[in-house]
Parts: sequence; structure tokens; C-alpha cells
Amino acid sequence: MEQTANETMAPKRLKAGGKKPLVIIAGIVIVVLAAYLALCAYAADLHTTFPGMRVEMTPVGGMTVEEIEALFTGRDSTDLDQTFTLYLTETEDTQMLVCDPFELSYADLGGVTVDAARTAQRAYDYCHEKNFFQTGWRYLECLLGKGGVWTVNTAPQLSALAPELAEKYSRAAIDTSYALTEDGISVTVAQDGYLIDPGVLADSIQARLAEGGYPFHMDCPTTDVPAKPLTAQEIYDEVSGEMKNAGYDAATGTIIPEQMGAEFDVDAAQQLLDAAAPGETIRLDATIEYPTVTAEKLKGVLFRDVLGECTTKVGGTAARISNVKLASSAVNGTVLNSGDVFSYNGTTGQRTAAKGYQAAPAYVQGETVDEIGGGVCQPSSTLYLACLRANLEITERYAHRYVPSYITPGMDATVSWGGPDYKFTNDTDYPIKIVATYSKGYLTMKLLGTKVDDTTVKMTNEKLSTTPFKVVEQEDPTLAPGTQEVKVTPYTGYKYKTYRNLYDGDGNLISSTYEATSDYKVRDKVILKGPALPAVTVPDAPASGTTEIPAESGTEPPVEAPPETTPSVPDSLPETPIVILPGESAEGSV
Repeated sequence: MEQTANETMAPKRLKAGGKKPLVIIAGIVIVVLAAYLALCAYAADLHTTFPGMRVEMTPVGGMTVEEIEALFTGRDSTDLDQTFTLYLTETEDTQMLVCDPFELSYADLGGVTVDAARTAQRAYDYCHEKNFFQTGWRYLECLLGKGGVWTVNTAPQLSALAPELAEKYSRAAIDTSYALTEDGISVTVAQDGYLIDPGVLADSIQARLAEGGYPFHMDCPTTDVPAKPLTAQEIYDEVSGEMKNAGYDAATGTIIPEQMGAEFDVDAAQQLLDAAAPGETIRLDATIEYPTVTAEKLKGVLFRDVLGECTTKVGGTAARISNVKLASSAVNGTVLNSGDVFSYNGTTGQRTAAKGYQAAPAYVQGETVDEIGGGVCQPSSTLYLACLRANLEITERYAHRYVPSYITPGMDATVSWGGPDYKFTNDTDYPIKIVATYSKGYLTMKLLGTKVDDTTVKMTNEKLSTTPFKVVEQEDPTLAPGTQEVKVTPYTGYKYKTYRNLYDGDGNLISSTYEATSDYKVRDKVILKGPALPAVTVPDAPASGTTEIPAESGTEPPVEAPPETTPSVPDSLPETPIVILPGESAEGSV
């Protein structure tokens, strides 16, 4: 019975105890409200600004309008070492930042002025312009250091300064760039830029300064400037080519910069590029091949030395001499950079009458006939021997059908449009220039380049065989009886091997290598004979008979003495197939 009574009474005690917190809370609210109303009444009754109030960063708490005006009278932007925050955003709609906010000072704006009376009134109004209940809240804001106003007027010079400010705070786009280093490739990843319009910037600043308020910051929309990115594959395509030494551009007369070669893993490089931040510079592992000759190095040694030269005497008809001069002029000044291949036909072009070439003796189908461009083999042959002496790589060369008289046997190079060509390769590290000159009946081919050692080349030949020509007589009834004439001039056939002999600066033989075999054909002498004269009987003579014209014995035509013919080199020297040997159909100008 007693337990039941206790259980009945328990809820009443709990209920009575639950009213106390509500009473306490209500009491606190009443006290706070009364205190706040008292604060509002106190604040509204003040004739000064509230404690903690600031103008710019200058404390003006507890000051009257007159005192604040006096404080700021005569002040300008130079007295206000103050900044505000500029927020650059993508668009006015999204308000997304394109970079971290940064500060602008009054000095950046230039020419801002301070209206002391307006400043004082704005500071006072900030404290007192609100209604009774809001005044207390403003008092608390100021007391906590959150109250303040800005005082500058719109900058008079802002419109003039806006372009400079816009340029200063705009950010140029950074395209992907790279540079080859000693052990890899340094790549700067693309970063988009943004552009501030000067008019938009000026309007935004003017509006914000006039608006006032605290804290002071401004949104300024920008225009995106996309950067040009490069993928790892694109970089590879640009740098992975063949390494090139610095060269020379004959058309512009300028030096062509060197080019390094690089190899790297494209997939691994792309992963690094994807992980990098915009504008970040990263390093790609790469194998770099560096050129031997740089543009800076080439400047002081370009065409400094004579690598090789050859001079031959030019004879024959005036037309032939003219053709030699014309072809030599086409070759003169040709520049070959390292690795370039020279083609005689490609350089001179087709020899035509329109270009000024004339008809002169040339070999066609084994016979000597007048042909347009006859004689152009002498420049090619002279150049060939100059190249041999320069120790250059001979790419393509054919010997004449018959031994020429103006150059050492085995050291000539016949050419014909649509047929044999003469080619050589600049296998040095430096540019080479061909200089061709004609003077007083002599043609000189000179190769200018850069020598890197003191070696010299001397060419020698070895006569392997001689094939004498025969004299062939043919009856020609159109000739006067008892007369004859030469229809075909003869050539003795020869076979030569030539050797390239390399010597050091002291004259010691370094090497002697097989160069080429030249197989010059034989051409028989053909004599046309008229009908025989009638037999004449001489009376009283002890004997009678006929008198016949004896046949001319075969003789070898004079060949100009080879200036460099030396004792033969042993046949055991290895042959290197670097020369294209002529076939039976090899033809060319004389």
C-alpha cells in the first residue's frame, strides 16, 4: 500500500521539477533583452561614433562628426596606406575564381581623393542610421572590431590607369614548351590565361569605391585565354628526328641552328604530363644525341679551309668552251650541309639551247657527234678529282667510254642527261661550298669547308690492260680514185684501277684504299678509200706493175700526260663497292 502511494506521487515530483529550466531560460532572455534594449538606448543617445569604429584602418571610435572631419581634412591617397582585395572571376554568372585573390592599394589606383566631410558623416551614419533595435547591434559590431567604412572618392585618373592595371593583373596563357637538357627533356605544362577588360575593371572599381562598406572586396569578370597544349607524342614527333649539325642557308646567307635528337617512352611521358599541374615544369627521361657542330661554333670556321681542288685545261671549239663555262657557273656556289648529296645533273639541269648550251662534240652510241651541251663532262670530271682530294664520299660515278685527254685516266666522271650522273656526299660535320672558276683556258674546281685534321689525299692509278686499236679500210666509190679520208678517229682501250691514299701531316701513309675501276673502250680507226687508180705501163722499163697507196699503220692518239700517275698499287688491296661502274652503254659528253 505504501509502495503504491510512492509510485503515484513520483510523476508529480518530476513534473514539478521540469519547470525550473524553463523559468531560468525565460529569466535569462528577459535579462539579455533588457540589457540589449538598454544598450540600444545607450547607443542611440550617443552623439559620437561607437567604440572600435574605423575609417579605413584609422580608429575613430567615440569621435564626433566634426572631430572625424578634422582628422581627414587634407588627406589623400598617399596618406592612406590601405589595400583592398580584388577577386578575378571567370564570368559574372558563375563568380568562379580564376586565381587566388590579390591586393590592390590606393597607390595602384592613383589620384584617389578623400572628402573629409563626407567621410565623417558616413562614419557617424554607419553607427546611427539604423533603427533603434539595430543600433545596439551596430554598437556590438564596432566593439568587436567589425565596424568600419571606406572613404575614398572615385579615382579621377582611373580611366587612364585602367589599361595599365588590366595588363598588370591579366595573365598570359602559357603554351606547353620544352627544352632538351643534358640528360632529358624539361617540359612546362600548358596553363590557360585570362584577360581583364580595362573598361570592365574601371567600372567595377568606381562602383565599388562609391559603394563603400566593410570589408572591402571587388569581383571583376575576366575573359579566358586558352593555352596551346602539347601531348607527349607531339613532343616526340618534334624532337625524335635525326640529329643535325648546324648548317648554312645559301639563299639567305644565314647559319641554320643545330638540332639535337631525342628518344623517350611516349606513354610514360604522357602519364607525367597528365599528373602535372598547369604551368608546372617537369622532367622527362630521354636519351639525347648532341650535334658535333653548333651554330656558335660554325660562325668562326664556316668555309675556312680548302678541302680539295683540281685544275684542268679546257680545249676544243668555242662552243665546247662556252658549255664548260655555263655548266661550271651552274655548279658554282652550291652549298652542301652535313649529310647532303650533290647531283651534277640535278644541279645543272638539262642542258638545252634555251639555257645557252651549244652543239659541241660528244659521244653517242660510240661515235663522236655534235650534240647540245658537249663538253659538260669536263666540269664534272674536274669536280670528281677535287672531291677525291678532299677525301669525300663518292656516291655515284661513271668513267667515260673512251679515255679523256684533259685529266688523269681513272679520275674522270662522265655525265649525260637522263643517263649517267655524278654524285658525292658531304660526309663531314661542316657545310661545304663548291667554287668553280674559269680563267685563261683553265677550269678550277675548289671545295671550301672546315678541316679538323692535317691529313691529305693523293690519288694513284694502276694500268691493268691496254687494247690497241686496229685500222679498218672501207671502199668508198664516192671518193676520187686514189684518195682516202679518216671516217672514225681511233682510241686505244685501257683499264685502270685507282686508289685513294691518305697521308698524315708528316707525310706518312695512313691508308691506301681501292677507289674505282675504269674500263675505257677501244675504237678502231676507220679509213675510207676511193677507187684504185688505173695501172700504168711504163715502156722500156725493166719491170712493169701497179703502184698502190700503202695502208696507214695504226697509231695511238696523244693523251695528255697524267699529272698524278704513280707506280701501281698491289692488286691485293681490298675493293669497296662505293662506286657504280659503267656498263657498255655508258655515254657522255667529251
